[in-house]
Amino acid sequence: MKRSEMREQGFFLTFENLFIPNDDMDELIDLYSENVEEVCDYAKEISQGVSEHKDEFNELISKYLKSWRLSRLPKVSLAILYVAIYEMKYADSVPDNVAINEAVELAKKYSTKDDASFINGVLGSISRENEK
Repeated sequence: MKRSEMREQGFFLTFENLFIPNDDMDELIDLYSENVEEVCDYAKEISQGVSEHKDEFNELISKYLKSWRLSRLPKVSLAILYVAIYEMKYADSVPDNVAINEAVELAKKYSTKDDASFINGVLGSISRENEK
């Protein structure tokens, strides 16, 4: 499985977790493995990492929302942002520009062109802040 496919699987799990109130990632991973396909280790790392750091990521995203509230963001966009921010902050093998580009590609595939631009802008701002 290619890294982009593993990332996409992590995105699916992260997205699904937005609808589960108890944040039980192990149960979600088991369900996905039984009904869709076996979950790779990298997707598990992403989805569990996002689950652990969601509050931190929400604060970071909120910092760069102009005239928007976090609760108004489409869940697809939010899941994509979570995955990219996880990779930018906690996956040392993934450079920021790769995480951002992959997030934009996911947005183009699963969301809209406007959402892809929005995601690119938010992640670019976060990346610039990390460089300081």
